Amino acid sequence: MKIIYLKEPFLEPTPCVATIGMFDGVHQGHRFVIDRLKQEAKQCRLPACVVTFDRHPRQVLQPDWQPQLLSTLDEKLLLLSLTGIDQCVVLTFTKEMAHLPAYDFMQQVLKKQIGVKTLLTGYDNHFGHRTPGQQTGFDDYLRYGKELGIEVKSLPPTPAQPGSNDHLLKKNHEDRQVTNSSLIRRLLTEGRIEEANDCLGHPYTVTGTVVSGQHIGTEIGFPTANLQPDDPCKLIPANGVYAVKVRLESSLEQKHAMTNIGHRPTFNGQQTTLETHILHHEGKLYGQSMTVSFIHRLRDEQRFDTPEELVEQLRQDAQNAEERLNQDIKA
Repeated sequence: MKIIYLKEPFLEPTPCVATIGMFDGVHQGHRFVIDRLKQEAKQCRLPACVVTFDRHPRQVLQPDWQPQLLSTLDEKLLLLSLTGIDQCVVLTFTKEMAHLPAYDFMQQVLKKQIGVKTLLTGYDNHFGHRTPGQQTGFDDYLRYGKELGIEVKSLPPTPAQPGSNDHLLKKNHEDRQVTNSSLIRRLLTEGRIEEANDCLGHPYTVTGTVVSGQHIGTEIGFPTANLQPDDPCKLIPANGVYAVKVRLESSLEQKHAMTNIGHRPTFNGQQTTLETHILHHEGKLYGQSMTVSFIHRLRDEQRFDTPEELVEQLRQDAQNAEERLNQDIKA
């Protein structure tokens, strides 16, 4: 996949078939859109192009607002590269771009800078600046496209994704079983990691740097790597204990581990920490980059009356994590 960071106009834009959006998490719904994009591009004999943004547009319009991202830009580009598209154009979103009406955006950005010949847009997707009371929609994009020489086609609604979360999707989307980023965020904040992963189509991950903590884990025989996420906007799942897989920098190996997210109530902690105990591992990890992939939720965070009770529970957690992760391998 060719990645183009669009800061300056192209001298010779390459004609392509494109779709545009945030694609946060590159989940199952996004993959449905991308599959349709690739089919259309193949029929047109043109490259399939995803147009996305370097940040959430609302961050530019409301600087004090902090998104809860399912994927950082680097993670999103990696996930997009696995879908088989030909290129991804990353737009640097600015206040000037935010105030471009849809027609000007299509003319100045999509046509002149990117070379879009066919644009696929979702049934509820909107782009371009809208004045109060204005409702720009698909019919407008279709009309603008005819004037500009861009064929605009509407994508059908994302169908239901097969799996154990069908009842959840149906309940929360007015009988339309649709996977979207908002649903996945809610599942993660409720600790429903397996259902979130079903919707994503891959395990949810958090990448960061291992920093020094209070060494409580080492003192009780369960040393932990205290992770400082690389992006403060990255969504952290609900407090609790999880069976996870971790990958350390400069390594492709995924190690079995368990992660606790919470305040360490047994020791009267105040700040939320993300601490991971890697099973069957020795050695210091300070300063290393580490990616945590959340696989199963084991239990809620809880307070214990004594450190000894906590240690006993941690032994059980380690055993449960190992068993759950090994079961996944056998399956």
